[in-house]
Amino acid sequence: MAPAHDPKAKRYDRQLRIWGTHGQQRLESCSICLLKCGPTGSETLKNLVLGGIASFTIVDGEKVDARDLGNNFLVSASSLGEPRAKVVTELLQELNESVSGSYVEEVPEVLIADNPQFFHSFDLVIATQMREQDMVKLDEICRSTGRAKLLIVRSYGLVGYLRASLPEHHIVESKPDSQLDDLRLHQPWPELTQFAASFDLSSLDDIAHSHMPYVVILLQAAERWRETHDGQLPGTASADKSDFKALVASMRRTADGIPLPEENFDEALKAAFHVSTPYRIPSEVRALLDDEAAGSGLRPGSDEFWIMVAALKEFMENEGAGTLPLEGSIPDMHATTEMYLRVQHLYREKADRDVAAVEAHVRQLLGRLGQPADAISHDTIRLYCRHARHLRCVRYRTLAEETGSETARSNVLAAALSAGGGGGLGFGGDMPPGSSDAALYVLLRAADRFHALTGRHPGSPAVDPQEDLPLMRQAAMQVLSEAGVGGGAKSPDSCSGSGAGSAVISEDLLAEMCRAGAAELHVVAAFMGGVAAQEVIKLVTRQFVPIAGTLIYNAMACTTTVLEL
Repeated sequence: MAPAHDPKAKRYDRQLRIWGTHGQQRLESCSICLLKCGPTGSETLKNLVLGGIASFTIVDGEKVDARDLGNNFLVSASSLGEPRAKVVTELLQELNESVSGSYVEEVPEVLIADNPQFFHSFDLVIATQMREQDMVKLDEICRSTGRAKLLIVRSYGLVGYLRASLPEHHIVESKPDSQLDDLRLHQPWPELTQFAASFDLSSLDDIAHSHMPYVVILLQAAERWRETHDGQLPGTASADKSDFKALVASMRRTADGIPLPEENFDEALKAAFHVSTPYRIPSEVRALLDDEAAGSGLRPGSDEFWIMVAALKEFMENEGAGTLPLEGSIPDMHATTEMYLRVQHLYREKADRDVAAVEAHVRQLLGRLGQPADAISHDTIRLYCRHARHLRCVRYRTLAEETGSETARSNVLAAALSAGGGGGLGFGGDMPPGSSDAALYVLLRAADRFHALTGRHPGSPAVDPQEDLPLMRQAAMQVLSEAGVGGGAKSPDSCSGSGAGSAVISEDLLAEMCRAGAAELHVVAAFMGGVAAQEVIKLVTRQFVPIAGTLIYNAMACTTTVLEL
């Protein structure tokens, strides 16, 4: 982490604690393009400018009007009639002078059609309030760059939509909410075993006995267990676990038959499962190790991620004997400082040896691929080794695949819609929230069909929403039909069926989408802007796992649903 007196460290202190200096460096080298700077786009970009991105470019062809004054805090009455892109750019730059900002006064849809090369200079494109047909084109453009990631964000009345699109995203630091410490007590390496065996617990005084790290206690208990169980460790059966804990408890010091309060033994009992739990490579990581991209698909142009995965596989099959590199960190333990540091040194020393072994495999792979031996730095290799258990890869379908009649995942959409009938406004009722959210996804796409036919969204501008219901209903049925999902809209009095063939959209939701009139409410825009900025940070820093599908935010029911379509 940067020195405390560094102004940048003071400014970004909180976020540096979350994604570290290496994550911040990635953020500070990121160039972002925002398409349309209404409230949804402005809120998203505001959060990223405050976070310290390198630069941004806003593309917007609108002038500031009265509507903007009511839902966008980054414009003011004095800006009426001025280019919205210019006004928002100037105000955003006031939030963080280290961020470079520019704007292009152009309609994004025109830029997509006439100048696709424009997007090749950005690391990430955030497209807001844009219709499906334009997003399909933009998705193709961004993927063709080999660089630009695409994030689509939308606020439509009381509904929010978010979807990322890129060929695949590699996560080095997925940082799961809960994870087991990598102690290797079921399969200790020789130096750790020798260290634990070097202590005679019975000869220690009470203070030394009560400050022996629980790693030593558990390894000695495991050795005692082996002596009476044909060299086997305790299994995962509850009886074995209970008996092993009883063995650990019997090693406590007692006074007149009463166990003395020893915190290190309390810790040992809580961590006893480490001895009986066999080492297992997580299924997600196992899938990466077996992925073709890390095997026969490895090429001179392969991403660093797959070269590292291939090296980790080589390590696992050789030096690791079926295990990944040791992480090298240990949790707090009730022990003297000297004893804790000795244990810590053992773990770090083993982790360093594992890193060196992996690095040797990396250098060999790079040479085989015709790349410079130092193409991947030692620090990068160490980072991958430290987080080897939590590597992830997310692959995204193209928008054309998601929306195409031949490639749509009709079974997934049908299942989401059929859960509870897809009816109601989602205020609680007798329907699971997810089904209502899936219906909102269909209706957002239907609203784009409506716009393609009429040149406006249903219910806008100044149109009686009831007049647009028939055409909106027809558009929704068309979306369902093309997605391979039977059924369509239903009246409030009709009965809901079951299964894919009877997926329906309720009249209530149809009416709500028409009533919304494509309004961009600030409360929804602010929420979606926060979610979108969070997803951008995940994509840029390669930390935490981003949303793998389409997120629908239902502000009526305060629910979110991710549809993997």
